[in-house]
Amino acid sequence: QGRYTVRETTNPDLSAMAPKAKPPPAASIEDLFTSLNRHIERAQYDQAVKVADQVLSIAPGDEDALRCKIVALIKADSIDDAFRVIQSSQKLPVDLNFVKAYCLYRQNKLDEALESLKSLERNNASMLLESQILYRLGRFDSCVQIYQALQKSKIDSLEINFVAGLVAAGRSSDVQKTLDALRVKPTSSFELAYNTACSLIERKNYADAEQLLLSGRRVGQEALMDDNWADDEIESELAPIAVQLAYVQQLLGNTQEATETYLDIIKRNFGDDSTLAVATNNLIAVRGPKDVSDSLKKLDRLIEKGEGGRFRLARELDSRLFVNQREAIFVNRALLLLHANRMDQARELVTALLGMFADSLMPVLLQAAVLVRENKAGKAEELLGQFAEKFPDNSRVFLLARAQVAAAAGHFQVAAESLA
Repeated sequence: QGRYTVRETTNPDLSAMAPKAKPPPAASIEDLFTSLNRHIERAQYDQAVKVADQVLSIAPGDEDALRCKIVALIKADSIDDAFRVIQSSQKLPVDLNFVKAYCLYRQNKLDEALESLKSLERNNASMLLESQILYRLGRFDSCVQIYQALQKSKIDSLEINFVAGLVAAGRSSDVQKTLDALRVKPTSSFELAYNTACSLIERKNYADAEQLLLSGRRVGQEALMDDNWADDEIESELAPIAVQLAYVQQLLGNTQEATETYLDIIKRNFGDDSTLAVATNNLIAVRGPKDVSDSLKKLDRLIEKGEGGRFRLARELDSRLFVNQREAIFVNRALLLLHANRMDQARELVTALLGMFADSLMPVLLQAAVLVRENKAGKAEELLGQFAEKFPDNSRVFLLARAQVAAAAGHFQVAAESLA
């Protein structure tokens, strides 16, 4: 049910957006700029915003104060507030398209973010942001092309996202030669070790992946301890590695060990929301139909109904997980509902999935499963036959499912025709 998503670990350099400009001559303004710079250097972003507002009250439209305010809001994760400031400053002769694009990216308004970048000069900062937007959009080949273009730019930690893009683009076999070209070892950071291990998992090299994840965890522990992180903060930061190690154990058939790790991470609430979501989904995949009630409770924390009864993932998970990971969560819930014989809920969810994941096979197979559970095997056979004709490239999957349904229902002629 899916490995943990390859993480994005670098962000565009926003520090350049808060220049230390020469302050206006007035003494009070000079003092305010000194205070503003001090707050930003100390990561006191709320205070920086207040001081920037003081400057702007004295010198409305001051470009440096405006940029400092926007950057401070972004650094404080007040993305919506930062975007409102940008929008309210549109009439000023200040180019804020880069930070506007970044805010749109953080708000998951990805197409708008790309549009905002079009007016900018193509430089390292704009290209890095574009690559991350493309990554989020699932346009991995285009994302990788940008990293290839930036390969000689000597950008710190470029290799982390470069490898992430390669894995997501299905080019795991290119990872090692890329690292060789960049002259970087996989264990140079725990993030790179993690992403490189993902490439090994994709290639079914589980033993080496496990060893690299263990090495990455040691590297991460040492680095974070050197930075004086608390023990629980370190465990939370490295939770994705723990989940991935559990997933390797799951793939190797060590389900008990994997289950214990998933349960521990979920119980202790380690990692960010996407890490916990993947741990939950992987746990349910390991359990299968066991503990259906508890599994449904855990999944229900990840899913909510939006306007018009539309299903969506909670806590911004829609923007933090790949499409296949989002689908896996909903598919697992549908399967659990079928096991629990909660047919009305299963039917409602499966109907929604047909629209949510229109290019996927699973919603169709689930719809057939619902029909079978409703003793409508004939309709299930008809449905699968229609989709086999409609999507010839995937006809084998639909026909095999049709044969299975028909054989179970005693419709042996239909089963034979499906296998012919």
